[in-house]
Amino acid sequence: MRSNANPSPADVMPRTASPRTARPAGAPPKAARKRAAATGSIADPAADSTIDPAGAAAPDADTRIYQSIFDGVLNHRLTPGTKLPEPELCQLFGVGRAVVRRVLEKLAHDGIVELRPNKGAVIAEPTPAETSQIFEARRALERVLVELAVARVTDADLRALRAQLAAEHEAMHRFDQPSWARLASGFHLRIAALARNPVLQRYLTELVSRCSLIVGLYEPPGHAPCEHDEHAAIVDCIERRDAAGAVQRMEAHLRELEQRIETSRMQGEKSLAQLLGLSKE
Repeated sequence: MRSNANPSPADVMPRTASPRTARPAGAPPKAARKRAAATGSIADPAADSTIDPAGAAAPDADTRIYQSIFDGVLNHRLTPGTKLPEPELCQLFGVGRAVVRRVLEKLAHDGIVELRPNKGAVIAEPTPAETSQIFEARRALERVLVELAVARVTDADLRALRAQLAAEHEAMHRFDQPSWARLASGFHLRIAALARNPVLQRYLTELVSRCSLIVGLYEPPGHAPCEHDEHAAIVDCIERRDAAGAVQRMEAHLRELEQRIETSRMQGEKSLAQLLGLSKE
């Protein structure tokens, strides 16, 4: 007959039980699971073996993919409407879909690609209204940045600006359009850095990226996005600490760039020869 006495805790709890259970083989460590929960997703190594759950190499891969697509637009290799299939990008860059999707979302945020439901990503084509708004915002922002740069520039900064101009001049005369395009955009970002305001500089970086897309779409191959002499005149004003003159030069420079783009747009779509870089015009 069974005793009616209450069983002791030792009789109820299995002697082999442990208060901490072993982590299943292949599961991410606890710290990694917490990090993933904080970001809203947990990577599944089995579903994507190319992704490091800790994300150690992700920033390098992101930058490489982003810059490759951005340069392709700027250098006229990727035209409006060009499809960017995720499987092909994964294969080309040796990464998983999670990485590719993250980069495409960043490019979409910057206005460089469009994400179309059930159709994937394609290179964007800014409308005339968007182009006008982007240049309007850029003129207003660079006006403030130039004023701050004049007030805070040092002799070392001026030497760096002169070196930038020399590199532009060299690229222009060796007809290296890709290098010239990167240096032209870099000139504006360098002046923004002289303002020593990271918040304003970050806003300009986004606008310059979107303007570079527009220039890449509508400027004929081989044409410079900015005029070297206009850049030199701006630096001359900064060196003289002439804020009003530098602002006026920058305003005229950006309006001239927008006007050249509008003129190219009015000439209609590019011919196949232009897209292939075979046109002499």
